[in-house]
Amino acid sequence: MSGITVRYFAAAAEASGLEEERWELASAPTLDALRAGLIERYGDAMQRVLRTGSFLVDGTVRRDGGPISGGTVDVLPAFAGG
Repeated sequence: MSGITVRYFAAAAEASGLEEERWELASAPTLDALRAGLIERYGDAMQRVLRTGSFLVDGTVRRDGGPISGGTVDVLPAFAGG
């Protein structure tokens, strides 16, 4: 098992009801596994956020489903603005 810190912002925080939590994932954690877990745990509200949102893994934008090599994942909704 591998532990990561997941931080939620804006609509992602509203969907989870949290700003931050610790997740224990398989020994080779992936963003696909985290995404599936978030949807399973938080349902449709989180699925809507993830449909257009993105992840930051230790400060780097990630939109793929590949391995999580860092210790912190930020869940970001799509942001409006110009």
